[in-house]
Amino acid sequence: MKINLRHKYLSRSRYNRYLYATHNHKEKAKRLYNANIRLAQAFHPLLTQFEVILRNSLSNVLAAHFIDPDWIINQKNVFMSNPSLGQSRYYLKECIIKSERKFNRRNTTITNGKLLADQTFGFWIALFLPHHYSLLNGKPIQIFPCKPTNENRASIHAKLEKIKDFRNRVNHCEPICFNGQHIDCTEATDIKQILYHLIEWIDPELVPFFTAIDNINNKTNQIHNI
Repeated sequence: MKINLRHKYLSRSRYNRYLYATHNHKEKAKRLYNANIRLAQAFHPLLTQFEVILRNSLSNVLAAHFIDPDWIINQKNVFMSNPSLGQSRYYLKECIIKSERKFNRRNTTITNGKLLADQTFGFWIALFLPHHYSLLNGKPIQIFPCKPTNENRASIHAKLEKIKDFRNRVNHCEPICFNGQHIDCTEATDIKQILYHLIEWIDPELVPFFTAIDNINNKTNQIHNI
């Protein structure tokens, strides 16, 4: 990309960080910027598949808990409307209402499957917050039958929040190859490790599937060799 186009559409301040990290070496800065994009791209398969597995695992546990495969529809005015959730402004319920409004605008039939798929990563992570978790009798953590004994609701929630924050940065094209002003992929490597831990705690047999679609090490090595 030409310099004038880069400054116009990517912003000078965004690109300056790459220049600083490469000691104002314009060619290296360009390679680093592109390599950061490729690293973010490499994370997408793991992040998206993990979200699907997390969502479906939680839905299955809650369907058994409520003895209702359509729990996400039917609990809007029950569990999600519990008076104790007023301080959280009925976050889960509002998420469902938002989805229902969207489907109604599109004249789309509202089904359990559509509502499940339409919920954000934040919706599922919120089930590990104390006010939701206690109402669900601690059922959400049952999706991690292989977790170490020292892992609990709080530690699992913290890990999921780290993944969510990292995922949002990837989706907003923020750099994930720095530590301060220096080239460093430690954070990305740490997030990958957290992902694999959670995947293994859900079901160790899922790990080979993820390793087969994982190209992150190759991309971090390319960045460190710039």
